[in-house]
Amino acid sequence: MTETGTSTQPVFVTGGTGGLGRAICTGMAQRGHPVFFTYRSNADAAQALADELGGPGMAQCAQADTTDAGSITAAVAAATAWKGAPHSAIFASGAHIAQPFVSQITETDWQGVLNIELMGLTRFVSAILPGFRAAGHGNFVCITSIATVSYPPGDALSAVPKAGMEMLMRAIAREEGRYGIRANCVAPGLMDSGLGAEFIRDLYTPDIWETQRKRIALRRFGSADELADVVAFLAGDESRYVTGQTIYADGGFRL
Repeated sequence: MTETGTSTQPVFVTGGTGGLGRAICTGMAQRGHPVFFTYRSNADAAQALADELGGPGMAQCAQADTTDAGSITAAVAAATAWKGAPHSAIFASGAHIAQPFVSQITETDWQGVLNIELMGLTRFVSAILPGFRAAGHGNFVCITSIATVSYPPGDALSAVPKAGMEMLMRAIAREEGRYGIRANCVAPGLMDSGLGAEFIRDLYTPDIWETQRKRIALRRFGSADELADVVAFLAGDESRYVTGQTIYADGGFRL
């Protein structure tokens, strides 16, 4: 094993106060990374998380909206001023998404979710990439979904933007690898926390939820901490020869 000392390098996480984002921030901080994360609206929850992660020396946060390029750019500038250019940039933002069938989706519906997720990721990439190039290294990790390969009817508003997000990460991996930049995705399956879990529990009866659990090879839902472990692997030097990949953290749901 090669030790390159990246355990103390700063990381940047969008959507840090969400169920999955919070676990990612916690996991990275536990591994010694200073964490700069964004939140959309709940400043009190964000500050509480920053304090929990170790206070000003280990965690900082800023309000940012993925639909607003200026707020993303300002947050990245604040992170860079704090600890230098991030070593890894993790996109964990998402939207509360309804599940209509394609025939029921309006243009406004498409524009809304694409603006938050796919276009939000492009804004994030544009803000982060110059610092990665200047440093001669950097890692993008993007949270997507197994719905891009195991599509449940009614999930187009979630799956379609995330398919585009995965393609963007592949494009970055191919074009920016020469600059020492990697880009990968983590596609969670059925989780016990996060936006997807909240929505599915509201949408489906306990019997349907139990049927879905039995489809998973490991016969249980994934935890946010388990997803965070995969993210930490992709953000660290243990995965230094891995790029352009989507890792399916689904407990064998697709098998």
